[in-house]
Amino acid sequence: MSSDNDEADDMLKMMSCASCGIPECDVIKLKECTACDLVRYCSEACQENHTTQHEEACKKRAVELRDELLFRQPDSSYLGDCPICMIPLPLHLSKSNMMTCCSKVVCNGCYHANLLREDEEMLKHSCPFCRKHIPDQYRAREKQRMARIEMDDPVAMRQEGLHLGKKGDYQSALRYFTKAAELGDVEAHHKVSYLYHGGCGVEKEKEKMHHHLEEATIGGHPYARYGLGCVEWNNGNKERAAKHWIIAATQGHDQSIKTLMDEFRSGRGIVSKDDLAVALRAHQAAVDATKSPQREAAEAAEKNYRKVPY
Repeated sequence: MSSDNDEADDMLKMMSCASCGIPECDVIKLKECTACDLVRYCSEACQENHTTQHEEACKKRAVELRDELLFRQPDSSYLGDCPICMIPLPLHLSKSNMMTCCSKVVCNGCYHANLLREDEEMLKHSCPFCRKHIPDQYRAREKQRMARIEMDDPVAMRQEGLHLGKKGDYQSALRYFTKAAELGDVEAHHKVSYLYHGGCGVEKEKEKMHHHLEEATIGGHPYARYGLGCVEWNNGNKERAAKHWIIAATQGHDQSIKTLMDEFRSGRGIVSKDDLAVALRAHQAAVDATKSPQREAAEAAEKNYRKVPY
């Protein structure tokens, strides 16, 4: 009964301004606190006046909301599905191709099948998604990427950042990664966290590193989640670390499942037998979901290509 009364009280609180108590009506529209979902205000002045009373509860609830986002099981990895075969993309980026013409990431299976079709029909090499011609020269492909950047394409921006990072121009790489992250690119958040962690092109900042690592984790990046788990472990938050590794393992992340197995064998009790069993089954299911006959054919063709002597 008390829980019902508490819910009723919470509903009443949300129907009126937490500071002055004025109820919401057609003329007065209340807005939620920008940091939490506990209270609402009729004006910025009321929100400011109520700060000292609400601050402690607000911070506590903000942490809870952040954790809800962090530990929510993602529907898929940040990579999503191949836009052609609609099968989940493998976590290993070497098993996919990023097309400079349209910034689509196509699995090696579809890319290889397209190459076979072009050879059979004696066609020029084209993108398997948008069918635009793929130039042989790197400068021409770079021109395509820059055209995508001018269109505010975050994937192209991230790729340019990677290109600049390989050259050692970390400051320029950071600018591209940061812009791509602002536009919602999950992998860009992961790259920014790396730069702040290593102090590449920017001073080392744990707070910014942690923020971007969390954003990538929330976006479904299993490598970022594994890294965040390692950070939590080093900070003494063992159970939070294990939670991150379990979720990353269910996305098909190999290192996470290995870490969970090692921790289970340690006998510390942080990872239970049931936790490990669930993670193992989900990990295998995630890996199997990325397989297809086309992708296996592409992998076999690549192995045969490597065996050819030159």
